[in-house]
Amino acid sequence: MDDKIIPLVERMLAERACERVIVDFIHRLDLGDPSSVAELFTADGFWYWPHGNRRIEGREALRRYFGSRPADRLSRRLMTNILVTVESETTARAVSYLTTYRVDGYAGGMIEPRLPANVGHYEDTFRKVDGAWLLAGRTVFLPFGADTERLRTERPSEGA
Repeated sequence: MDDKIIPLVERMLAERACERVIVDFIHRLDLGDPSSVAELFTADGFWYWPHGNRRIEGREALRRYFGSRPADRLSRRLMTNILVTVESETTARAVSYLTTYRVDGYAGGMIEPRLPANVGHYEDTFRKVDGAWLLAGRTVFLPFGADTERLRTERPSEGA
């Protein structure tokens, strides 16, 4: 990006705001209210996974989709290599790598470590709306992946 088009400090602020959205998305999925990630998208924003051609578009659809995660799901995502490119005063794009650890059937406490369920990257587009940077689109690419493991529940032995 040419510093004459967008001054360096403005570009850095935009990059940081977009990075914050990327990290906030993960925190909301793993530690907060998953359906609230919809607030990080533009009104017409979308989430797309080319594998299986899964596309969710619009805030309400995104809220329902992410809110439908099982209540007993435990997940932790690691985000790295976040590279934001500011294209204009109101548009940006980013690539970031993800590693996801995830199980269903979690009832609390500590569990034995697992291999990652997914390793891949996101390709994001951002749009600045009313002074805030939001996801206009998020596409996930998962070259390494597996189904979510369901933890077994231990049953007390009979006669004990």
